[in-house]
Amino acid sequence: MWTRSIAVVSFVMLLAGSGRTAAKAPVSVPATDQSVAHALNRLTFGARPGDVERVRAIGLQRWIDEQLAPARVADAALASRLERLATLKLDSKTIQQEYSGPAMVERRQRQLAGNREPGGANPEMAPGGARRPEPGARQTSEVLRKDRQVISDIEEAKLLRAVYSERQLEEVLVDFWFNHFNVFAGKGATRNYLTEYEREAIRSYVLGNFRDLLGATAKSPAMLFYLDNWMSTADSPSSEPQMTRQRRSPGPQMTPITQIERPQSRARGLNENYARELLELHTLGVDGGYTQVDVIHVARSFTGWTIRPRQGSGLMFVSALHDRGAKTVLGHTIKAGGGIEDGEQVLDILAAHPSTARYIALKLATRFVSDAPPQELVQRAAARFTATKGDLREVVRTIVTSPEFFAPEAYRAKVKTPLEFVASALRSTGAEVRNALPLARELREMGMPLYFCQPPTGYDDTASTWVSAGALVSRMNFAVALGKNEVRGVSLPRAKDDLALEIGSPEFQRR
Repeated sequence: MWTRSIAVVSFVMLLAGSGRTAAKAPVSVPATDQSVAHALNRLTFGARPGDVERVRAIGLQRWIDEQLAPARVADAALASRLERLATLKLDSKTIQQEYSGPAMVERRQRQLAGNREPGGANPEMAPGGARRPEPGARQTSEVLRKDRQVISDIEEAKLLRAVYSERQLEEVLVDFWFNHFNVFAGKGATRNYLTEYEREAIRSYVLGNFRDLLGATAKSPAMLFYLDNWMSTADSPSSEPQMTRQRRSPGPQMTPITQIERPQSRARGLNENYARELLELHTLGVDGGYTQVDVIHVARSFTGWTIRPRQGSGLMFVSALHDRGAKTVLGHTIKAGGGIEDGEQVLDILAAHPSTARYIALKLATRFVSDAPPQELVQRAAARFTATKGDLREVVRTIVTSPEFFAPEAYRAKVKTPLEFVASALRSTGAEVRNALPLARELREMGMPLYFCQPPTGYDDTASTWVSAGALVSRMNFAVALGKNEVRGVSLPRAKDDLALEIGSPEFQRR
């Protein structure tokens, strides 16, 4: 079976993500079995047994409408599965005071005593569970285990939601927008803010207004810390050197963990990290028409936006650290003497800019249609973004009910990311997930550790990133283990001899 599996899966190397279609007039959503299966592949983490029949029975258009209004979809079964994950409802202040704070104290005590924690100095950098203790290392204490629970809980929750949620389109969009506004759990205190960031700044707005989503991420301590804006102040002679990089290089400078929570020791000055990514990744796009002068003036507008010391929940604006001079951003003048409203005005300018409409439309069309989506569709989605002042529900509706979405060229044109591959395998087999942490470790082996993507780009959604010999071998190893019912924490209703071939096939690797 192994030889046959490798032979089958090797064809995945040839997959491509293109599929352009000519401009067409809007038509009603088709109701064929293929169109239903296609919608389930793109708008969910994979079809479960019987899903095609259920969607066909209520009508594809009605099902899409329901997915676009997730609050109306009952999801009690998922809620019961998440109940045991104790940290999911906590705010950042509680996590910092009761989880990471005591763990930091213990680590410092161990350092002073000449001892070390199992797995090295920064075990929180290891996603998907604890590492094996090194020879001579002390056993992990309950305090340190409790600290690791924060990351473990959100990893488990992401996988359980992908597999079991009835609000599948919402979960797909939470994953999409988290990557769009990516933060890296391995950068110091970012992990304290991560749970609240995904829950409050991302999940709450994925089908809402883009300006609200943009503002929520800008004010989150997770983003403020990850892209260093919490340190950005009106420029001074003692300002620290700025990060310089070419576009699309690896992410921002990483602050050593020993330096966090010591703002009194850092130099003051302007920091451009957030401003650059706000323009390049969050709104306008790399070719959106901004200049280095715009980057500087945007950075000046956000000076004084920082984190509440020793609390972690919410933005704190420090007027004394703000650059009160006049600024010019994309031709718009921001008058001198302003305060926090300078940053708000920048967000208004960017959210309403035509380049932002095109960039967001392109990214959503790439996610749902193909790696090179038809420009006619991108233009229509961008026009809908502008007409509705950034109503993301309507932009998504425009894309997923379009002729291009249901075109033959779009069918099976996308390659699944590791998260999509694992989740769809579990959904298609009806697997029961008792413990999702081993699945998080599987994703790490496939090159997609959850919440540990270091660059601000987030995880990519195109075939070129995920189609490689090493990645495919990891996928096949998972397929073989699942087919034998040997994946830890997971049980199948029945093992199937040909399951590895089915999951490893080119058809299953695509969506």
